[in-house]
Amino acid sequence: MLARNAESLYWIGRYVERADDTARLLDVAVHRLLADATVDPDHTCRILLRVLGIEPPHGELDIWSVTELVAFGSAHGGSIVDSIAKARENARGAREVTSCEMWECLNATYNGLAAAERTARTLGPHQFFRYIEDRAAMFAGLADSTLSRDDGYRFLLLGRAIERADMTVRLLLSQSGDRSGAPAWVSVLRSAGAHDTYLRTHRGLLDAARVIEFLLLDRLFPRSVFHSFAVAETCLTELAQPPSGRHEAQRLLGRARSDLEFLPPEALSDQLPDRLAALQRTCREVGAAIARQYFHAAPWVAWTDLRAGAAL
Repeated sequence: MLARNAESLYWIGRYVERADDTARLLDVAVHRLLADATVDPDHTCRILLRVLGIEPPHGELDIWSVTELVAFGSAHGGSIVDSIAKARENARGAREVTSCEMWECLNATYNGLAAAERTARTLGPHQFFRYIEDRAAMFAGLADSTLSRDDGYRFLLLGRAIERADMTVRLLLSQSGDRSGAPAWVSVLRSAGAHDTYLRTHRGLLDAARVIEFLLLDRLFPRSVFHSFAVAETCLTELAQPPSGRHEAQRLLGRARSDLEFLPPEALSDQLPDRLAALQRTCREVGAAIARQYFHAAPWVAWTDLRAGAAL
């Protein structure tokens, strides 16, 4: 596979997942602000921006100001609209390795953003978030049902897994200091799409330590950090066939995954912010290692004229 096509598929996976996760975060934050008058809008919005790595602007924040910035804005390059536009642009440049259904889904999603934004300004931001979540789910389903399980699919899945792990770590990092049983942990579960699954797994018991354990270590939930790392590691192993030694990205992922796998659940709360910051750093380092290994070609080197060198 050409490096440019591999890179496009990888970033399509990341950008679609980023748009979906951001929409989930905003949707839950907006519902929480509307349902609970005791919640401070400015504080909640600043936590949300911190999760997304966006520098909060000056002045007091509310539902609409943060929605304008994170959903519709283009100043920081990481809004939902920007993520969908970048995913579409990558898909347009890699038409030969994506299915027609995938391209049509992304193209229709991009073309429908303006109408979805107008509807959101009239009926409320939830309409826009639901539109993004539904379209992202449709794209994921089309990718899973129309792509062969070849290297292209592996790069798409790899990008999705790395982005998913990074966002889950960001969610936990934003709430790592909250007391056990705080309502904010319900928002964390809902933002990760894990609320119902968590309640079934733990019989309805809401506890901060259990939430952290579930989102970090659960082997079956597809948005847990452990599961995302395992999927990414499998993709990298299959991409390296025939095996020629473990590359840097595989070593980084393998070390982080095994650290989580053999970590006692009761030790999770020890130095949790430092542990989460290390996982977030791992996501960045893995992304850089993947780019060096698969996407960035070696610099062109001119042949040396040996006879001229000998003459010198």
